[in-house]
Amino acid sequence: MRILNSQNPRFNKDLSDLLAFETVNDPQLLSTVDDIIAKVRQGGDDVILALTQKFDNHPAKTFDALIISQDKLKTAFDNLNDDVKTALQLSANRIKSFHKKQLQQSWTYTDDLGNTLGQKVTPLDKVGIYVPGGLASYPSSVLMNAIPAKVAGVGEIIMVVPAPNGELNPLVLAASYLAGVDKVFTIGGAQAVAGLAYGTQNIPKVDKITGPGNKYVACAKRAVFGQVGIDMIAGPSEVLVYAEGVASDRADWLAMDLLSQAEHDTVAQAIFVTTSETLLKDVKQEIEKALQYLPKADIAKTAIANRGALILVKDRQQGVDVINQIAPEHLELSVNDPENMLDNIRHAGAIFMGRYTPEAIGDYCAGPNHVLPTSGTARFSSPLGVYDFQKKSSIIHCSEQGSQGLAKTAGILAIEENLEAHALSAKYRLQ
Repeated sequence: MRILNSQNPRFNKDLSDLLAFETVNDPQLLSTVDDIIAKVRQGGDDVILALTQKFDNHPAKTFDALIISQDKLKTAFDNLNDDVKTALQLSANRIKSFHKKQLQQSWTYTDDLGNTLGQKVTPLDKVGIYVPGGLASYPSSVLMNAIPAKVAGVGEIIMVVPAPNGELNPLVLAASYLAGVDKVFTIGGAQAVAGLAYGTQNIPKVDKITGPGNKYVACAKRAVFGQVGIDMIAGPSEVLVYAEGVASDRADWLAMDLLSQAEHDTVAQAIFVTTSETLLKDVKQEIEKALQYLPKADIAKTAIANRGALILVKDRQQGVDVINQIAPEHLELSVNDPENMLDNIRHAGAIFMGRYTPEAIGDYCAGPNHVLPTSGTARFSSPLGVYDFQKKSSIIHCSEQGSQGLAKTAGILAIEENLEAHALSAKYRLQ
């Protein structure tokens, strides 16, 4: 695991190199995805079936075999053992409670000319949610995508999830039932995104696609943006843990928090930032120890070696500067006074405050969404939320008097823009 020191003259260059990661700009990847999308648009279900057989080794002989019925979803939920069912329900309830706070309502006001102005907030009609399958099979992602859509009032939720070799985690199906997903298709990759974006004989055309996936999914989402809305272009998972080397620090806790992201994927990123050289060495040692026994140690080792780092900074202010430069997906402030740092943190997808708030709790049951901006995009984007499943229409209702008050101004500005019909349209109201 590389060690960076902020006092090194090469620090900024080394940090930029560490953060450099291209998700969807490979020309061969773009060409492959464009080809898949074009084939799906032309051939619909038959092409998706063929690609699913090819890429996922799915045994389905007909497209109908890729559709999961509501009865199967209910059966999967009913068959959960009591502890798992209780945990899933608790998580769902907390996610729902949090996201209800985000619900936006329509509003209007009357200005001093008697005109009514405002916004009409409307839920989307249909959304598609992509849930990873195969190596990464996450029932929690079902809840995090579907529940905010339900809270927003979305009319229909269509889920796609790959099932390599025809195998699917029953907990994913159970979560779909609990979250109220309307249709489930066991398809994945660029072909699933294309099916949602353009519709097929069986897959409804949606208004927006949310949820993370591999590079083919990310590339496909970018390609169909404009035809449909998307939440974000999701890159590999990231965590940045900050600590200062006080007596209450636990190096083993900090190491495991870093590894909890590194075990996701060989290109996941785990970064530790500290003002203490001693703690840096202790965390490094604890990481090495844990990699001797973790079940996904091979994945984590590769991630740590390729994209991980231990960063030594001179003080808290420099630590905050590094955090804001990185703009991490997940940020842990493992300090006694995280509240005193919060105002200065400008860029992070989710902020985990204090030593007793590991990122893992946020992944499952804290309540806030775990679909977060990655690859530095927390500089300008936000976690998935209810607002992603609502849209706004402006409301303008002029009274006769109010129209008189505005038409002259509109006419003057229209003439200045050389738009005569605009000017006349406004001025006619003056007569």
